[in-house]
Amino acid sequence: MGKVFKYGDDVNTDVIYPGKYTYSIDNPEEMAEHAMEDLDSTFIERVEKGDVIVAGYNFGMGSSREQAVTCLVYSGISAIIAKSFARIFFRNAINNGLPAIIHPEAVETISEGDEVEVDLKSGLIKTPGKDFSFAPYPDKLLEILQAGSLIEWVKGRLG
Repeated sequence: MGKVFKYGDDVNTDVIYPGKYTYSIDNPEEMAEHAMEDLDSTFIERVEKGDVIVAGYNFGMGSSREQAVTCLVYSGISAIIAKSFARIFFRNAINNGLPAIIHPEAVETISEGDEVEVDLKSGLIKTPGKDFSFAPYPDKLLEILQAGSLIEWVKGRLG
């Protein structure tokens, strides 16, 4: 269960993780301190482990920087529910252990501050007003997310 941070369409990677830090910070915990600062200056003060971002169309557009996902993961975000994702951001999210769910109807219904729960295995988003179904994540994707990232999943396989 986590509280919702709700944003609109076309949230780009430069406001998720400001470009000015791209080459000066490489520590994930320090990256998290700058998550969303150019879009929501109070985000890092309010976010808690397990919280969820809900957004409009084309979340994560812009550069292919993985830091945009890394800062969200280390800030405590447990999932992102959006009307759609930029293709590279979606793949970076999965590769870095951050569930990304496309569900326009849920986005329309969920409000800022709502408490929601996401069950990837059963494909269910539980909200205060209504529950929403989505295609459950396949077992291999669940394994990657449970390992924390694609790299950790591969390391686990290699032994």
